[in-house]
Amino acid sequence: MVATDGVDGTVTRYETTVEEGTVYVGAPDGPLEIGPLETVLDAVGGPSWTISYSAAETERHPEMDTSDAGLTVDVVDMMHTMTFGERFVETMAAHPTETPENGDLSPRMGLFVGKLLDNLENGVD
Repeated sequence: MVATDGVDGTVTRYETTVEEGTVYVGAPDGPLEIGPLETVLDAVGGPSWTISYSAAETERHPEMDTSDAGLTVDVVDMMHTMTFGERFVETMAAHPTETPENGDLSPRMGLFVGKLLDNLENGVD
């Protein structure tokens, strides 16, 4: 669950995995549980994501490449491409996994889903 960049391994990135219906992110001390895959998929609107651009976006950013509009992305495949730096993993680890009484997602799941949505909307760097 760890990927290193560079010959000397100085930059460590932690990979996302799904095992037996649970999402995990690699961490220095072993896999960090994020939560049920079903909850992640519900939070982003389902197992697939169709790339789209609003008229306002294309008017504001005429230089933006929109050639991918209409393509459908598998959300689990997108999650498998996601890697995280140590600081982000530490931040996720510090967030509770319990869902608040009036909430839909645990704070840790919310942080992960927010990053996933960012990647779905803007692509993975």
